Amino acid sequence: MAAVTGQAPASTCGWQAAKRDAITDVPGIRVGHWTSRRDATGCTVILCETSTAAAVDVRGGAPGTRETDALAPANVVRRCHAVVFAGGSAFGLAAATGVMRWCRDHDIGFATTAGKVPIVSAAVLFDLATGRAGAFPGDAEGFAAAQSARGGVVAQGSVGAGTGATVAKLLGNAGKLKGGVGTASVAGPRGFIVGALVATNAAGHIFDPDTGALLAGPREPDGRMVPLAEAIDRRQVEMDALAENTTLVCVATNAALDHAAMQRIAFQAHDGMARAIVPCHTFADGDVAFALSMGTVPASADDAIVIGTMAVRAVERAIVKSILLAKPVAGVPAVGSPGASAR
Repeated sequence: MAAVTGQAPASTCGWQAAKRDAITDVPGIRVGHWTSRRDATGCTVILCETSTAAAVDVRGGAPGTRETDALAPANVVRRCHAVVFAGGSAFGLAAATGVMRWCRDHDIGFATTAGKVPIVSAAVLFDLATGRAGAFPGDAEGFAAAQSARGGVVAQGSVGAGTGATVAKLLGNAGKLKGGVGTASVAGPRGFIVGALVATNAAGHIFDPDTGALLAGPREPDGRMVPLAEAIDRRQVEMDALAENTTLVCVATNAALDHAAMQRIAFQAHDGMARAIVPCHTFADGDVAFALSMGTVPASADDAIVIGTMAVRAVERAIVKSILLAKPVAGVPAVGSPGASAR
């Protein structure tokens, strides 16, 4: 199984990244991938068994999720032990079962009178049109991803849930480019850290929020990337790639915020998505954002605005990295492929 560990150019614009510039800069977070480049699919697991609060916000029109209701404010749990991102559309939700098995084997879960029950929240993206038709990660693959989870450096690009991810599909599948997995972190005041991990599989164009530069748009046969306004003018209802997209986001912080504050952070995580992906949250995307508090640094309710602002920045940088670090898979070119140009 392949892994990608390259680094995208860092752009701080006054923001300081934490040590690894990854979600694993938040203590207690571990990340693992299972990758099949042959089948162009995979899954990514974010282990957070010591989380103190978790929330989710679903804004895309075509989501595929599991155990998100458990994180709703009106329900009893409001935290989770792992978050799973998987390819394979709804089939890929089976990967969460393998992560549950791994958690059970390691005595991780929500305490009940009958033993511990792991809360494993999951969301999937559509990559069935890339690579081998019908391929998706299942129980065994989810278990393997959890087994491989570590702190430290996180593999990025065409790996895990981003293996078969693609972007820039407003003009159909023919001109799409590779998406992928990206991660970033922001170090803030009083020891606060926010990290983000994304799997970018968007219908829309990808922009660098720092410069406004187009990073990925539909690719013409001559390699030219079609600008957004031109793509919208040319868009036709009957074009393919409808409801075959989704960007998945998980942000984590060491700030000890309650569930209500983390729900707001999940809302704000979508702002980072919207700054880098245009359009997003469409009927053709299943965009989902999770927010995790690991609760190790004291924080007040007023600190939520600080953490939320940091989350926006971490998400937008993670999306940019997911595009710049992606490699060609199953014949789909990456942004850095010869001939790809925003000219």
